[in-house]
Formats: sequence, C-alpha cells, structure tokens
Amino acid sequence: MATSTISGTDPFADPTRMSENSEYAEGDTLPVGRDASLTLATDSLIVLDEDFTRRETRNCCGLLPSKAKTTQAIPFFNVLWAELSNFDIIIQYAKTTSKNVVRVASVNYLVEKPQQGYAKVWITKLLDRAYGESQRKKRIKVLINPFSGRGGAQKWFLRDIEPIFVAARCEINVERTLYQGHAVELAEKIDTVAYDVIASCSGDGLPHEVFNGLGKKRNAAKALSQVAVVQLPCGTGNAMSWNSFGTDSCSIAALCIVKGLRTPLDLISITQGNSRTLSFLSQSVGVVAEVDLGTEHIRWMGSARFTYGFLVRVIRKTVYPCDLAVKIDIPTKGAIKEAYWNEFSNHAPIEERRGSFDIETPGLPELQYGTINSPLPSDFTPIPSNKLGNFYAGNMALMAPSANFFPAALPSDGQLDCVTVDGDISRTSAIQSFLAVEDGSWFNMPHVNYQKVSGYRITPKGQKTGYISIDGERFPFEEFQAEVHRGLGTVLTRSGHMYEAQGVVPRTGQGS
Repeated sequence: MATSTISGTDPFADPTRMSENSEYAEGDTLPVGRDASLTLATDSLIVLDEDFTRRETRNCCGLLPSKAKTTQAIPFFNVLWAELSNFDIIIQYAKTTSKNVVRVASVNYLVEKPQQGYAKVWITKLLDRAYGESQRKKRIKVLINPFSGRGGAQKWFLRDIEPIFVAARCEINVERTLYQGHAVELAEKIDTVAYDVIASCSGDGLPHEVFNGLGKKRNAAKALSQVAVVQLPCGTGNAMSWNSFGTDSCSIAALCIVKGLRTPLDLISITQGNSRTLSFLSQSVGVVAEVDLGTEHIRWMGSARFTYGFLVRVIRKTVYPCDLAVKIDIPTKGAIKEAYWNEFSNHAPIEERRGSFDIETPGLPELQYGTINSPLPSDFTPIPSNKLGNFYAGNMALMAPSANFFPAALPSDGQLDCVTVDGDISRTSAIQSFLAVEDGSWFNMPHVNYQKVSGYRITPKGQKTGYISIDGERFPFEEFQAEVHRGLGTVLTRSGHMYEAQGVVPRTGQGS
C-alpha cells in the first residue's frame, strides 16, 4: 500500500521524527545499569547506552576508528507502554522500519533495587507525556471487512494492527462482516458502554455503515457521542484515515488510534423518499459522482479510471441540470478562510463543539428543516443550476491522498463545504481545475463556487437516470435534502480539532 503522512499541528505531529537535540532536565533521568540511562526530553525519550558504540573503519581510508552514536531518541508519540516487572523496566514502542511502516519494539533494562521507587514515578511521567490527553488502554471493537483491499484486510490486521493494540494494552474484540450492511446491524446492537472505539478494517464503506447503525439505536445521539468511529485503512478508498491521521498505512493508523484524541464530527442527515441516512464524508451529483460510480466497469484500470472518466465527460461538456437551494452560512471565500484560520487557536472542550441537541432524547436529533417531503425551507436560497457540471458537498477535506477538494473543511463547525462548477466552462478551465485539486489551489479559481452551508435540497431534472453518491455509495437518482448536525458523531484525530490536510489561509483584503 503506497502511503505518505501529513503533519498536523498537535504536539505529536510526526511519529517518525526523532528529536536527539532536545534539552532535558537532569531530574527526568533514570539510571539503568552502569553505562546506560533513560531521559525524558522535550518530545522524546532519550536512551543513552554505551553499548550502542561500535567501531567502524570506513573513514580516513580505514586508518582511524570512529564511534557511532550512543543515544537513541524515541518520540513520545511512538511510546506504547512502560512497566516495571520485577527488576526490569520494559518500554514498548512503535519503531519506524520504513517510511510508512512501524513495528512493535522494546527497550529493556535492569533497575537496581534502590532505584525501584523512583523508577515507578519515572514511568508515570513517561506515560503522561506519551499519552497527553489521549485515553489509555482503549477498548476497541474491531470490524474486519474480509473483502477489503482485495482480501488483504485480515492479513494486515494480524501483521500491522493487532500487535500495536496489544502492546498498548488495548482491549480488543474482533468480528468479521459477512455481507453488505452487516456492520449496520452490528453497530445497532453494540453495547456502547462496553467500548470506546469502533475501528473498521476497511475502506470508507464500513464507517458509513457503523454511523448509520449507531443512528438506529434508541439512544442514537448518546451512542454517537459515546463511541468514536475510526478507520484502519484497508480499502481502496481510505478518506477517513487520510483526514484523521494523514496516512493510509495500517500500522501508522493503528498507532494514531492508540494516541488519538476524541473529536466531535458533524454528521449529515440525508432524507430521500421516506428514508433518513447519515453521511459523514461527502455527497455528489454530476461529474464527481459519475466518475466515481460510473466507471465501476473499468476498475481494472485502477486509479486511472477516474482520470479517464473525467476526461471523457469534459470533452463532451456534460451538464447535469437540477433545481438547487441551499442554506448559506458563509458566502465568500475570504470569510471562509478567516473562519478556518480562527479554528487553529480554538481549543474549546469537546462538549462545546457539539450542537444544542439533547443526547438524552431518544433517537436522532429532530430535523430543523424537515425532510425532502416538506415544503422548501424559507431560508434556503435557490441557486441557478441549469448548466451544472458538478455539485459536491464535503464534510472532510481529502477525498483521496491527492484530492484536497475541500481545503476549508473542519470536523465540527456545523457546516458542509459546498462546491458547484458549471458544466459549460471551457475544456481548458475544466482540466486546469482537475489538476489544481491535488494542491488545493482550485479553491481560488474564479469559476469554482465555494460556500459554507448547513443544509440544501437538490432535484435532478432532464435526466431519467444518473448517479448520486453519498459517502461513495450509490443512492437512487432522485431528489434529496441534507441537513448538518454539529458534532453529532465522534471520531479520533491526531490534533483533536483539525484535519490532517493542507488548509486555506486568509489573505488580507480578499473578500471573495
């Protein structure tokens, strides 16, 4: 699985970065043996051991020996557990073995009897720094989709994920899904008091099912606030992991779950016909939906099928006429940038990042705007869409590692990022937009209409058949209405309040 990581703004931002030059207080050093010590530095555990020294004869034509480093730096983020067993101190951590893989390793030293009391105090300090505000010994319900990743999910769990959970002293309960929709049934029946996390070894489909299963519980709002839903990236679409953890590496994602911070997540009620579905990722009508769902017959092309599908529709200048009305909260790009930037310094408690709904009320929160069968809300603004080329609403920034469609998206601002683009723009502009998605620069393109909304209604017209994608799943090609519930769901993220994606920044004087 090709992967990369994206640094966040939290104190544990890069689990692979060593900090050998960090300063540390002498009182945070634990002597272990004659020539070794363990020191709590600013952001790393420093292991000093003269036994690391080895002689090399590769310098100066092999005439002068040199000494290797006598220290090893282990970032606190990578420390999984530490304990004193008899006279041995054992520290388990996630060791970086390649750019995108970590494996469980350990440091083991003898602690003399006079140091035993201090060692226990020192271990407490180590674990405090290693976990910060993150919950220790998480109780994790693991759901494995055995069909994900061309059948590799089970293998990846056993090799890359389970050892990290075990080393971190997490309690895990594993169950395999047997058919589409099985995770909905499992989540609906789960005892939310017994687990802190539901982790899906899958693509984005299983988290979608889990949210909807929790949404079917009698105490749905409370259940969704109690249990964090996370993804262990084992599918072809791993958007949730990219946004939450900045990776599609199974082992790094497992480490991020161990250290992850509880984060409220906006969920969106989609009403269509007489049904109500929860969406956590995105909704699309037009080019994106067709490129995603309309190219299933050429999956053999891999990711190239998306490029092919897009180019075919651009050449045809395909349009998708519809009636569209939205509840606009932030209308201009300049104001959107300011709102995004302000969130960087917002570290409000988790309770303040949720909506005003009562979690003790049975079922899901009441719909403020009614359903698709209700009259159009008076505060929805009609948007001319007879020449619509693409309608895309996102709750997360990255739809794929190189697809930063919604660079201003925030986990719990109570708003969707809504993008519309006309289908009759020039082919050159359309292709430039496609290429600009990768670096996020398409946000500033004049023909890209980008707004923050809290609800919308869309009615396709002029077409009898087509594609509507909700969280990557195909829905009936008919009108639907969306409404955002601020902070209704719960996930784990590295920062606790931001996505791991390149976001937008405000520019002085820019108002649109």
